Amino acid sequence: MADSTVSDSTIPDFFARFPMRAIRSEALDGALEDAGAPSLTLLFLWGFNCPNCDVAKRAILLSPERFQWDQVRWLHSNVYDDPEMASRFGLHGVPAFFVFRGTRRIGRITGWPGAEPFTRAIAEQLS
Repeated sequence: MADSTVSDSTIPDFFARFPMRAIRSEALDGALEDAGAPSLTLLFLWGFNCPNCDVAKRAILLSPERFQWDQVRWLHSNVYDDPEMASRFGLHGVPAFFVFRGTRRIGRITGWPGAEPFTRAIAEQLS
């Protein structure tokens, strides 16, 4: 019988299988100002035990190579642990993905649109 205290929807090893740098609200500006960073930054805002966040995580893990670009770095924040991050971006739900070119926010993807629309939107920013 499965342990009922552990939800199989939490994907506890997601960040080991698809590495992203954890970031807190107070460190975000400094990270975005990093001159040595790739041209785009994707900020994944999520919440623990968030079913929609887990849908996105599962989709990414199905073909992680589709979500890795040389010119992109991934940052992430669990907004349940960092409510200041949620407030900063005026979130009403997660997951939310913010796209930055340097310090300038150039896009937002709210919810999980699916792998194809997501990767297409990022590819458009890279071209």
